Amino acid sequence: MDNDTAFKVYKLASSGFCCTQIMLKMALQEEENDNEDLVRAFRGMCNGINFMEKTCGVLTGGIGIIGLYAGKGNEQEDCKEDFTDMMDEYMNWFENEFKSTDCKELVGIQNIKDVGEKTSYPVKCGEILQKGYMKIRHILSEHDYEFGDRD
Repeated sequence: MDNDTAFKVYKLASSGFCCTQIMLKMALQEEENDNEDLVRAFRGMCNGINFMEKTCGVLTGGIGIIGLYAGKGNEQEDCKEDFTDMMDEYMNWFENEFKSTDCKELVGIQNIKDVGEKTSYPVKCGEILQKGYMKIRHILSEHDYEFGDRD
């Protein structure tokens, strides 16, 4: 794995951001951009969506990044033609790579609510974050998006 990405993941997790937010913050940092409202809005996706131990935040964060590049953002535009293809590719890769999309199954903690918001993520989350982030970069690149530049 990329040591720079691992360090970024560690630093953001240590600052209290969840997996979804970490994915988005790393993408925004590559753009030298900061969008606190977007990061704040995705807080509800933490720990399997509101601590419900369901869909992994790395998956929802990756989908959010694809949306930043290819989603509909105003009345005058539509989603890019490859939007759904990229989402399908990421979701299929994620499930094949990790054998689940559920936070509870991936992390292996019986009740995430008992762990608490301030507890650091298990090492396994860091590995999933790194792999997921690199896959998103790869998918966008394959579809001719210049990662880090949405202008």
